[in-house]
Amino acid sequence: MQREDAVTEHPAFDPYDPGCPSRQLVDRIGDRWTVLVIGVLAEGPARYGELATRVAGISPKMLAQTLKALERDGLVTREAFNTVPPRVEYALTPSGASLQPVLLAVSSWAREHAGSVLQAQAAYDG
Repeated sequence: MQREDAVTEHPAFDPYDPGCPSRQLVDRIGDRWTVLVIGVLAEGPARYGELATRVAGISPKMLAQTLKALERDGLVTREAFNTVPPRVEYALTPSGASLQPVLLAVSSWAREHAGSVLQAQAAYDG
C-alpha cells in the first residue's frame, strides 16, 4: 500500500525534484558500483565471489550493499541453491537488463573520450 501512495503523490516523476522517488533511482543508476555490477551481470548470472573478483576494488561491504539495493529496486535477483556449501547466484531482471544499452553507451563514451578528458585535466591542472 505504501508504494501505491508514493506513486499517487508523484504522478509525474521528476528526477529534478529532490523529493521525487525517481531521484533515488537516478542516484542508484549513477553509482559507480551499480554500473560495474550490472556490467558484469549483463554477461550472465554470477556468484558473489565472481562479482567480487570482476569488480576490482569494491569492498565486501559495498558489494553486499549494492546487491541488496539492486535486488530491492527489482534490477537484480538473488537465487539461493540448497547445496553444501550453499550457493547463491545473482542475475539481472528484465528491468536490470534494460539498463544494459544505457550503461554500454556510457562505457563506450568513457573509452572514446578518456584521452581528451585526461588532456583537459592536465591543461587545467598545469
